[in-house]
Amino acid sequence: MLGICRGRRKFLAVSLTLLCIPAVTWLYLFAGSYEDGKPVSLSPLESQPHSPRYTASSQRERESLEVRVREVEEENRALRRQLSLAQGRAPGHRRGNHSKTYSMEEGTGDSENLRAGIVAGNSSECGQQPVVEKCETIHVAIVCAGYNASRDVVTLVKSVLFHRRNPLHFHLIADSIAEQILATLFQTWMVPAVRVDFYNADELKSEVSWIPNKHYSGIYGLMKLVLTKTLPANLERVIVLDTDITFATDIAELWAVFHKFKGQQVLGLVENQSDWYLGNLWKNHRPWPALGRGYNTGVILLLLDKLRKMKWEQMWRLTAERELMGMLSTSLADQDIFNAVIKQNPFLVYQLPCFWNVQLSDHTRSEQCYRDVSDLKVIHWNSPKKLRVKNKHVEFFRNLYLTFLEYDGNLLRRELFGCPSEADVNSENLQKQLSELDEDDLCYEFRRERFTVHRTHLYFLHYEYESASDNTDVTLVAQLSMDRLQMLEAICKHWEGPISLALYLSDAEAQQFLRYAQGSEVLMGRHNVAYHIVYKEGQFYPVNLLRNVAMKHVGTPYMFLSDIDFLPMYGLYEYLRKSVIQLDLANTKKAMIIPAFETLRYRLSFPKSKAELLSMLDMGTLFTFRYHVWTKGHAPTNFAKWRTATTPYRVEWEADFEPYVVVRRDCPEYDRRFVGFGWNKVAHIMELDAQAVKSQHVLGEIT
Repeated sequence: MLGICRGRRKFLAVSLTLLCIPAVTWLYLFAGSYEDGKPVSLSPLESQPHSPRYTASSQRERESLEVRVREVEEENRALRRQLSLAQGRAPGHRRGNHSKTYSMEEGTGDSENLRAGIVAGNSSECGQQPVVEKCETIHVAIVCAGYNASRDVVTLVKSVLFHRRNPLHFHLIADSIAEQILATLFQTWMVPAVRVDFYNADELKSEVSWIPNKHYSGIYGLMKLVLTKTLPANLERVIVLDTDITFATDIAELWAVFHKFKGQQVLGLVENQSDWYLGNLWKNHRPWPALGRGYNTGVILLLLDKLRKMKWEQMWRLTAERELMGMLSTSLADQDIFNAVIKQNPFLVYQLPCFWNVQLSDHTRSEQCYRDVSDLKVIHWNSPKKLRVKNKHVEFFRNLYLTFLEYDGNLLRRELFGCPSEADVNSENLQKQLSELDEDDLCYEFRRERFTVHRTHLYFLHYEYESASDNTDVTLVAQLSMDRLQMLEAICKHWEGPISLALYLSDAEAQQFLRYAQGSEVLMGRHNVAYHIVYKEGQFYPVNLLRNVAMKHVGTPYMFLSDIDFLPMYGLYEYLRKSVIQLDLANTKKAMIIPAFETLRYRLSFPKSKAELLSMLDMGTLFTFRYHVWTKGHAPTNFAKWRTATTPYRVEWEADFEPYVVVRRDCPEYDRRFVGFGWNKVAHIMELDAQAVKSQHVLGEIT
């Protein structure tokens, strides 16, 4: 194994944390107070008329101030009269605010009026505003499946958390992949007043698999139809969102709209902003039946209790069966079936103003939904093109989306003051451990690091690999930061087997990595590389924590514990698989040591055999690793013996020994108390020896 550069680079990963303190500006139309119609003096000295400080000057200032107070009060009365007159002429423009509630934008449930002009929803007359109690929990349901959708959910959740002022309960209908990713993410995110429950999407497939669907969302695009059956029976209402949604306002405003539902209205939907359901997009275009333009199901308000009483399950099934006799399949997944049901039962719908679902697909009327940035509530990237969609203001929408995409998620761990949070055992234990540390200790920050919970996003990119059936498979394990990304392509070219990597990145760097990977043919051609993002927090580089994350998600029986700066010899993967059998690693506690070398040259003809490597050692082109800096680190490998050896030989552990090894997957984790540079591998090798793991050195023509 060859190291590209000699020695190591120390670096300090610093995460910049911003403390945002909301500034509240008060406009005082009135100062002072009145008792029995008389002004109460603002001077604190009035009760002390004989005080030496009670001078003629202060008396004049007090009188002047009282005159000004009366003037302001008179102006205030005049202003109130004007407001009363204005409210009498236009009662809809009054907006209230209460210390425990939020004032909300008024929508309209009148479908005909909205069709006459979609923008009317934004400028509609507002009556008494519905409210949401300060600590009322808002329920949100999202269907999510796969690696890419999991990334989208994170951006959606960030936009919701950024604006929210209420406790949130997310109901995630997820496949096994998304559940593993998002469960770990939320567990390590530790956002106060946020609860997450998962529902197995794979168990719901039989409920909708009988419906042929052409939409790119596949079978998961139909699962919103069965939410009344899937979600808890005691859950009365829920906001249902697509994963490609971005919020530009507090979700409590949307939750408040439930209070406007009347009669048999059980669905809150925004009118579809394209001509799809009008059937005039192309010749012979035949969409599913819909009421006018139809409705878009990217944002849905569901009154679950009433839907269950109406036998929603039976209603949509009968409608789907009837329509499929002529339509054969759905084109827009659940949206087609929702619209077919609404066509027959228009009384079910409360039509939301279109700013609650500004649809950014090609050829939509979304521009009529807003006149200003303040009009925007929810942005829906409902085109397969996503950020590449054609829209007059797409640059603004794209920047808004990218803001949340790259926003530091650690800043969203803010408490909701005044709202009691559910007891969390992990959080309580963490706080107890932190409280036991001495903040005056010079090493406080260092000691605190081992208790830091780093937000972790597993399988950031698509991963697909099944371990070899012969139980000899080996995964290369390494960790890296942003300044080592250039090593990824080279490692993938040298190692054809599975790889598990932990990357220590900020949110913005994670998106840079994503763009880098998607632009690389080499990386995109490999689906057996697992990228796990551990987000930056604190001032130390948690090197052993990163190694543990990468190790924990290895799916093969054996691991090659390496560093990102090293390139394996060509063919090493297959050679190690043979050596696993030769050394009987499955039934013995052994570690195979891979000899390491380094070069000072960035352009090097890589040795293809042991003979070539020995020749380069003799010429001084290569060196045994850290020979000039830290000889003790690899001295027990006994390179002199290795030069002539043709079979594996045993070496004994010595102090400061830190070789690169192949071990069984059940080997001990690294000690995460080690951060930054130094002793992190030494301690791990010492523990292996203490647990009676006998070191073996693997040899061969390509080693």
